[in-house]
Amino acid sequence: MSEQALPVIGPSSQVIMHFDLKLSDGSAADSTRVNKKPAKLVMGDGSLTPNFEACLLGLKAGDKKSFELGPDDAFGQSNPDNIHHMDRSRFSGDMAIEPGTIIAFAQPDGSEVPGIVRSVAGDSVTVDFNHPLAGQTVVFDVEIIDVINA
Repeated sequence: MSEQALPVIGPSSQVIMHFDLKLSDGSAADSTRVNKKPAKLVMGDGSLTPNFEACLLGLKAGDKKSFELGPDDAFGQSNPDNIHHMDRSRFSGDMAIEPGTIIAFAQPDGSEVPGIVRSVAGDSVTVDFNHPLAGQTVVFDVEIIDVINA
């Protein structure tokens, strides 16, 4: 009896994996291991950048890999057009507004987008709608749990 080959990650595979995301200085940014719940994703669905997906192609269950992605391949560059100055009156009076606070803002379509308060000066609040890791080089450590090919 020959051992059946494990499926490898291809352009439309469903992948279940654990990942640890670190900044280039080694500090932890995110991990699926914290909640002991692996991530599930579908290759090619647009949730990952093409270069991130390219790093996963060919891996199979049990594989572990570490790779570094620059800002353009990970979360993009910080876009100055995504930084907005807002009047303090747009926030509820009892809301603590201080640098580092993350606030959910309603979009016209009803969805929400997170913004990070960067500074408060008098009645002016500067809010950054860029991804918190925009402009950062990141290191992904992945462990592939399962690969399902349709």
